[in-house]
Amino acid sequence: MSVHAFPASMRRLINELTKLPSVGEKSATRLAYFLVTRKAEESFSLADAIRDAREKTRYCKECFSLSESELCSICENPNRDFRVVCVVEKPADVMAVERSGGYRGLYHVLHGLWSPLRGIGPEKTKINELVARLERASSNEGSKVEEIVMATSTTVEGDATAQYIANSVKHLGIRISRIAQGIPKGGELEYADDLTLTHAMQGRRTL
Repeated sequence: MSVHAFPASMRRLINELTKLPSVGEKSATRLAYFLVTRKAEESFSLADAIRDAREKTRYCKECFSLSESELCSICENPNRDFRVVCVVEKPADVMAVERSGGYRGLYHVLHGLWSPLRGIGPEKTKINELVARLERASSNEGSKVEEIVMATSTTVEGDATAQYIANSVKHLGIRISRIAQGIPKGGELEYADDLTLTHAMQGRRTL
């Protein structure tokens, strides 16, 4: 059935759903049909959850992961190892590394990768914020960072970003390591299994 055969409100819902990652018109149509034919309170509960999450969620002021307060639960945890910072591309990667259970340090979320060919410089990511964070820490004996674990994806852009950051903080004398075995070339960290991530973290190498 053509989308144009649906009422205007249904077409609007389908159009909004197609803006979600990996959702085409056919998938959006199935989702929209499901949402408008389920119990009203269930659909309204989903709508309320989306609004609530959108209004309350912000970036952690330290690591730029998702949080409902100024600092996320990981940055607030005094039992985390502040001497190690794992740099990832997106908040979902933080969850992936946490699931592996093989890492107890802190994080920094870039929200993108350095890609000059696509017009994405450090100012369009959180790379500058990472450098500033490390410079602040280097002047404070009680919170010095000793190692940065580059856990960006093993794509060309992920590798280039890792090297760019390594060059940008070289003057601080911090050890820069890169996740190693287990993550296939071109692989996305978010989709790696827990054991693979644990091995990659344990087998990281110095850049």
